[in-house]
Amino acid sequence: MQENQVASTTGPSVGSSPDQSAQLPGVPETAGVPDLHPSLAPLAFLVGTWRGEGVGGYPGLDDFRYEQEITFVTTGRPALGYASTSWWADEPRDGRVAGSPLATETGFWRLQDDPEAAGSKVVEVMLAHPFGIAEIYVGALQGTKIELAHNVVIRTATARAVTRSVRLYGIIEGGDLAYAIDMEAEGKPLQPHLSARLRKVD
Repeated sequence: MQENQVASTTGPSVGSSPDQSAQLPGVPETAGVPDLHPSLAPLAFLVGTWRGEGVGGYPGLDDFRYEQEITFVTTGRPALGYASTSWWADEPRDGRVAGSPLATETGFWRLQDDPEAAGSKVVEVMLAHPFGIAEIYVGALQGTKIELAHNVVIRTATARAVTRSVRLYGIIEGGDLAYAIDMEAEGKPLQPHLSARLRKVD
């Protein structure tokens, strides 16, 4: 997801207050979620397919619009499978037309007890990108808000010089999933890169 970037105009900004990323009361029931491992019950609200539109941008990269589909699946194991695909949704530019493929990422989301805070949970996310980057995120879960504030990036010699990212996900009004990603790359400081609002379609 590092190939695109944005001012956070459609989703919550990383580090935003709960008022900007509204939490729904309580955590959804796990009934009706087949093969969900008991440890993942607080993440049951993510399971399914989400689709919508986002905006991206970064210094040296003009702002753009994109469409995206994200899927979280259960496996019976203590991790959610994750896959994301995005495609161009803006005016033709730089050889891209509507529907041109953009970023793809796959990985797993896990939930662990926080050893430093009784009753709290730590979210661990492992992602792989086809352009030579793998990432690990660690963050906090509060209701239906997930803030992935800690990040480790592994790059191949030919990959883009991304050094850090942080992400914020949350269920907002209407039950949509919104997210924002800030990125530190190419010697530039951490700043907004991508944001989107997705509606559950399956």
